[in-house]
Amino acid sequence: MKHLWAPWRMAYIVGECEERCIFCIKEDESAHDRERLILFRGKHAFVIMNRFPYTNGHLMVVPYRHTCEIDELEEQEVLELWSLVAASQRILKRVIFPQGFNIGLNLGQVAGAGVEDHLHVHLVPRWGGDTNFMPVMADIRVVPQYLEETFDLLVDEFAALKGDT
Repeated sequence: MKHLWAPWRMAYIVGECEERCIFCIKEDESAHDRERLILFRGKHAFVIMNRFPYTNGHLMVVPYRHTCEIDELEEQEVLELWSLVAASQRILKRVIFPQGFNIGLNLGQVAGAGVEDHLHVHLVPRWGGDTNFMPVMADIRVVPQYLEETFDLLVDEFAALKGDT
């Protein structure tokens, strides 16, 4: 039997729940963006990499305002949120060449939300053959690139968005 080591997953498995919301960030505090995997900051929303991705390039677009209800968002927040979803998809297509995407929200624990109180849109790039026996038989996901390497591939593309959204 071969072993697949993924020690970075242990932080997620046994990690302590943060007292504060992981998506509540200050709009003007960008000194730790690389550490937090924040690729882009807009006026009402930001783009962040998923620290525990389903697959390579798994991004999330998040409004700054702490809410779990879509209907509580103001029009400007909705427009920027979905504009950043579209821009993120374009960038992922251009940089990592996925063959498809899963894009959506998990609202509420029963719908699969890991963070229930702050809505966020997932963009999960997909490739033919990226689902294999590992998730089914071993409850393991194979992500073929370090998060920091993916961040480096994407960050310049997102920097070019300033003023485009």
